[in-house]
Parts: sequence; C-alpha cells; structure tokens
Amino acid sequence: MNKTIDRRRFFIRSVAGSLALPGLPSLMAGSISGTPAVAESRGAGVGARRFVAIGNLLGFQQKHFFPKTKGKGFEETPLLEPLAANREQITVYRGLDHGLRGGHFAVHTFLSGLLHHESKNRSDGNVTIDQFLADEVGDQTRFPSLTVGSEGGIHGGCQLSWTKSGVRVPPITGPAELFQKLFVTDSESRHEQKVKANALQTSILDSIREEAGSLSKRVNYEDKAKLDEYFSSIRDVEKRLELRKRWADQPKPQRPFDQPANLNTVEDLPMLYELIALALQTDSTRIATLEIGGSFLPQHLGIEKSYHGLSHHGNDEETVAHLVTLEKYQLEHYGKFLTRLAGMQDGEQTLLDSTTVLFGSGIGSANSHTNTDLPIVLAGGGYGKGEFKQTPSSGPGKVPLCNLFLDIAQRMGVQKESFGTSTGTYS
Repeated sequence: MNKTIDRRRFFIRSVAGSLALPGLPSLMAGSISGTPAVAESRGAGVGARRFVAIGNLLGFQQKHFFPKTKGKGFEETPLLEPLAANREQITVYRGLDHGLRGGHFAVHTFLSGLLHHESKNRSDGNVTIDQFLADEVGDQTRFPSLTVGSEGGIHGGCQLSWTKSGVRVPPITGPAELFQKLFVTDSESRHEQKVKANALQTSILDSIREEAGSLSKRVNYEDKAKLDEYFSSIRDVEKRLELRKRWADQPKPQRPFDQPANLNTVEDLPMLYELIALALQTDSTRIATLEIGGSFLPQHLGIEKSYHGLSHHGNDEETVAHLVTLEKYQLEHYGKFLTRLAGMQDGEQTLLDSTTVLFGSGIGSANSHTNTDLPIVLAGGGYGKGEFKQTPSSGPGKVPLCNLFLDIAQRMGVQKESFGTSTGTYS
C-alpha cells in the first residue's frame, strides 16, 4: 500500500510541478472569475493601487546615504543628492530591517523578512511582498507581477522574488525580453501551440484530480494531510492555466517604439525603468520588482574592478569613492523613474500618486556582512512626505521592516493582519 501511495504521490507532484513553466511562477491569481479583460488603451485601471520594488544586491554606503537630521529638514547626503528633484515625493527610513544575519546569503530576505531554509513550516513560506500582493490582486491584469533582474552574479541569479511555496521567481533578464512580453503578440502558429498546450495540461490536471480524489478515500489521516497539499498545488496550477486562457485572445497594447536591444545592465537600466513605467501605465501589471544585481558591472561606468570586490572596501577612500559613483548612478535613475511616473496621468492624479515605489537593499553593509540598518526609500502611493524617519536600531522600540510591508499591503486593499515577521503596521 505504501509503495502504491508513493508512486501516485510522485505522479501528482511531478505533473503538477511540470506545469509551472519557466518564468510563470508569478502568474497566479486569488480569484479568476468576474474580472473583465483590461482594455488595450492607456489609462486602463485608472486609480488602481500599484507597487514597485527595486533591490540592490550589495547595499549602499551608509555614511553617505543616511541624513542626521530627522523630519522634513534632513540634509542632502551624497547618495540622496540625485533625488533632490524628488525630495517632496520621498520618505527615507533608517532603523528598519529584519533582524537577520547572513551577509550576502541573506540578501534574498529583503522583501520577505525570512531566510529560505527557516521558512518551510510556515503557511506562506518566505513569500516576498510582491508575490504576497500578486496572490491577492494579481488576477486583475495580464501579468499578476513582473520580476526583472539578471541570472548572473555571486548567487547565480536574481533572488528578489519568492513564492509562498519557496520557489524563486526567475527574472526577465533584459529590455528585449520585457518588451516582447509587454507588447509583442504571438504569431498565429505560436498562439495555436499555446492553446493546444493549455488544453493538454487541463486534461492532465483532470486526470490527476480524479486519481488523487480516489486515493484520498483510502489513505490514513497523515497521508490525507499530505494529499491536501497536492490538491492545493493542483488548484494553483489550474489558476495559472485559467489566467493564461483568459488573456490568450486579448490584444496587447500597441508597441510604443521599436524593440530595444540588450546592451548591459548599466546601460539597460533606463530602458528597464521605462518599460516598467509603461507596464504600469497600460495596466499590463500592477506589481513589479527590479533587482540591480551581479550583472551590474563597474566597467560600464569606467571603473575597472569587480562590484563585489569593491563592496569589501575596508574603508579605503578610493574604493569607497568608486562605490559612491556606482550607487549614485542607481539612485539617479530611480529618481528619473519617479519623475517619469509623476509625469504620467492616472485619471485625476499621477501614476506616482497611485504607485508605491520602494528602493533599498537586503544588506546594510557588504563590507562588514551585516543585514541590519537597511537603506530604505519609499516614494509615491501616499508615502512621499519629504521626510527622514528614524526608528530605534534595537530594543523595545525596534520596528520590523515587515511592518512597513504590511502597511503597503493594506493600502493595496489586501485585508491581512500579518506579513512575514510583522508585529503590526508601521505608523
């Protein structure tokens, strides 16, 4: 009996898992029915809340990043100088983190607050805030979320987004792929292939459901609990399939310009931001993440050293100066992204008014391998107050970064009382 159960479990797990196609773990939905397809024209989804998170893999120079004066009168530090034009649209936070250790190997906790290997017994695993939101509201758009990053670097790929099943969301790796995803319609033959694949996968799921349903009547309590997990996985795959079928015949927005070429992460950064802005404006998605990771090479800014090597600067002045150059470039284009969103109308307000934009890192100091005192900037979405807020770095007044994430979720209309390691909402 046990060998039979094991074989059937393996069959269910293998087939269900095989349907999670590369690039699609984020394409899932809380509820598929009842939401009409979004119109092709710009301005669809007017007034909807949106969320974008930008994560840097190697942190920022804290002494050059954080002001000393709290409130609206905070001074312009070297790394905040590129945001001068956006000052009234941002809030800078200090003292927020997840209270974790792990250095580079804990950077993946930036948007979750949880180490992957310590989250297996949690119902939501180490789900990141973008996927947490996509689970609840992502069914309203063609793409529940977009994850953009690289597959290179010291960890071998973008670690920014994780599903509640503990699966890393593979990134869209360049502007060409992102452009195709947003604006290029499949050829007729490719479309027919996808329709046939969806039909085949639906048929396989029907067989799995019937087999698992029959099996559930004959197993003990412990095995039934495990089968329930498989049923949950099957339902997730069904939702992904339904979402794909729902959008298969809906036209994509008209392409705004010719497809861009992939250059390198440094030179591609402005175009990636532009495409994310267009994805929000066309309501192709309302949730996006961008990791500036291991493929961001200093050589493309005239610095002939490795980024990772520079991050272990040992307080050498020349090395720190190189890092400030790299980091200012990243903040400059973050600022330009905010300006771009502020220039896009979203009904009677701007797209920046509708979009909460998070910028930061899961590492506080790469030089000392600490994951505390994270650099955090929030803009738009009601968070831009033109302030510097500092909370205690330890002790009873310590505020988890997940409290801020929970606040973001609730403003997005997600009625949840906790997220990650939150102890409440940030006030």
